[in-house]
Amino acid sequence: MTFADIVGKVNGFAWGPIMLILLVGTGIYLSIRTGFIQFSKIGYWMRNTFGKIFKKQKAGEGEVTPLQAVTTALAATVGTGNIAGVTGAIVAGGPGAVFWMWISALFGMVTKYSEVVLAVKYRERNQAGDLVGGPMYYIKNGLGKGWKWLGSIFCVFGFLAAFGIGNMTQINTIASSINTAIDAFGGNVEASKITLFNQVVPVSSIVIGVVVAAIVALVLIGGLKRIGQVTEKLVPVMAVVYIIAALAVVIVNFRFIGKAFGMIFGNAFTVQAAFGGAVGIAFKTVVQKGVARGVFSNEAGLGSAPIAHAASSEKDPVKQGLYGIFEVFMDTIVICTLTALVVLLGYCSNAISPEWGGSGGAALVSSSFAGVMGGKLGSLIVAVGISLFALSTILSWSLYGTRCFEYLFGVKSSLIYKIIFVIAVVVGATLELSLVWDIADTLNGLMAIPNLIAVLGLSGVVIKLTKEHFAQKELK
Repeated sequence: MTFADIVGKVNGFAWGPIMLILLVGTGIYLSIRTGFIQFSKIGYWMRNTFGKIFKKQKAGEGEVTPLQAVTTALAATVGTGNIAGVTGAIVAGGPGAVFWMWISALFGMVTKYSEVVLAVKYRERNQAGDLVGGPMYYIKNGLGKGWKWLGSIFCVFGFLAAFGIGNMTQINTIASSINTAIDAFGGNVEASKITLFNQVVPVSSIVIGVVVAAIVALVLIGGLKRIGQVTEKLVPVMAVVYIIAALAVVIVNFRFIGKAFGMIFGNAFTVQAAFGGAVGIAFKTVVQKGVARGVFSNEAGLGSAPIAHAASSEKDPVKQGLYGIFEVFMDTIVICTLTALVVLLGYCSNAISPEWGGSGGAALVSSSFAGVMGGKLGSLIVAVGISLFALSTILSWSLYGTRCFEYLFGVKSSLIYKIIFVIAVVVGATLELSLVWDIADTLNGLMAIPNLIAVLGLSGVVIKLTKEHFAQKELK
């Protein structure tokens, strides 16, 4: 058995039926115990999240504002999974996978809410004076020091996963999408290549890697506050640009909207013919692909986002937790749904060939945009969208990886990690990363195990804080 075979088997477990049932089951359990807060308090959490986006907020030393905390977390979750991941789910699981993506998100809202509540409740200040928290800290300070080993396991998975899922695979996607756009505008990427690391690499990919590495280095030098300041500006811009472009496709093809939703709901519970291929898709595959891509995109239950939220200046764990609900809503219910509609409407309007041969990724989204805006503009929109999404993911995961590394080796060690992280950006832009992607994907999924043990073990704390918060609100 080769190393790749071993990685494949572990990945099959990390994103397999047992883990997905555990992830969604945790969301269902917490939803029941909180009185389905994502539905019963929808007006309250919308007012206290989206309703506060434009209000000026302040943060103390070693802290970020509640908005900067959520945009840092959103920067990590709104990434290539929102484009390539969604289209991949549709290709592999059919349109019905979108329905199960929604289901996982609706329950995942409360899982992420609980993670954030615990992160703020059990956070502490490190030697540099920064507020730090996340699964490793609510394991240590909540479950007790006898469980510290579990937090260390989470951190090992976390700082290693950051190099792949939050770095090399992201920059590789940026380079690929920009090279595609260059070709669409009449350039010739193939004409300028050199041999690097025993691979023939476009010069443009090296340039892209160096430029992005420089941006990441400048942001990392500024530390926690700089990351928050950049994501606070970057996330709204990238989200608005992509949402407007996707809505343009939806509006132009609105006559097919009923058919698109019919494909989603009609194929959610049935064995179906493969979408764009000859092989049939089993019901189990439809569910698994939808739930897996949903969780992969919004990261509910994986334990990464609480690391960003722990740095918030917000003192009330429940108030910051509400941003966890909003985060999943924006990532999956809004942005992933728009991507799915772009693909399905492109298929219905024949902008996407019915015989695409089972290919997925950003190419399908580009084809749908091209059907409305032309090939050049369509490629440009996807290149800009993916580049901004992936850049923001790199910045956020640099924080996650650093926090995991310093938990294990101390604050002074973080500089070493940051230097290696920046170098990995350049390397990632120039290599074929299929195995790296598989390893990172596996580590990302394995992060959920220690995190879910802690979230379930401390669920009583979440319920207590939630009840106290809303009891105080009703007394006012």
